[in-house]
Amino acid sequence: MRPMISAQTARRAVWRPLWELPRRFDLIWPLARRMTLARYRGSALGLLWALLTPAVMIAVFTFIFAGVFGARFTENGSTWEYALYLFCGLLPWTAFSETLLQSAGIVVAHANLVKRVVFPLETLPVAQALAALVTQGFGTVALLVATVVVRHELHATALWLFVLLVPQLLFTLGGAWLVASLGVFVRDTSQVLGLLLMVWMYLTPILYPEHVVPARFRGALELNPFTPLVRSYRQALLEGLPPDWAGLAYTTALGLAVFLLGYWWFARTRKNFADVI
Repeated sequence: MRPMISAQTARRAVWRPLWELPRRFDLIWPLARRMTLARYRGSALGLLWALLTPAVMIAVFTFIFAGVFGARFTENGSTWEYALYLFCGLLPWTAFSETLLQSAGIVVAHANLVKRVVFPLETLPVAQALAALVTQGFGTVALLVATVVVRHELHATALWLFVLLVPQLLFTLGGAWLVASLGVFVRDTSQVLGLLLMVWMYLTPILYPEHVVPARFRGALELNPFTPLVRSYRQALLEGLPPDWAGLAYTTALGLAVFLLGYWWFARTRKNFADVI
């Protein structure tokens, strides 16, 4: 007869791997490094693609929105100013969206590890998030250099970046665990997620300034948790202002809920991965 397990013991078993994550950094970091290098292995430019890809995207959006439609983030701002604000908004969004898209198939891609009971599968989405964060770090350096070139100044408030990473990572990790599990059971997850993320990006003031949004839609815009995060990135890195603390409190609270829900769902469904794969 199988021994009975108390509900309290079962709950501890679900949450224990989460508390042990910091001690698994020696496993997470090599995984993140391998994921980063694997994307560019065999290419002629290698890691330079991490900068070239967003640079082309920024150039296209700047030409369309700033050049053709005359969009500006600041009064009397130049096309170069628009590019800076666009780049700043794309930094957290790209790290978030790429992590979720890659995590949707990450468990299936590592099917050989699923049946190894001792391997902590919850580290795979964490490693993917860390890999995206490294790429964001390269992009942030490029943004700061471009800011100095265009504006001839760099604000000390850029140091608030490390605070802004907290709500961003809460959202990213929770979402990554959630879609990593869903990707095992629903193989269309990555396709559906790609569409949802595209819509979400256009509903976030990344390509356009907030002041062009009609007043009747401002309330809905503020409900978007990425609105205060993008706003805070721009205030800290470009405008010399502190982050939007009230908005960040909302984003952090929602991010914490997503973090806990995403991990809980991943931990509860993990035992069924081997049966499906």
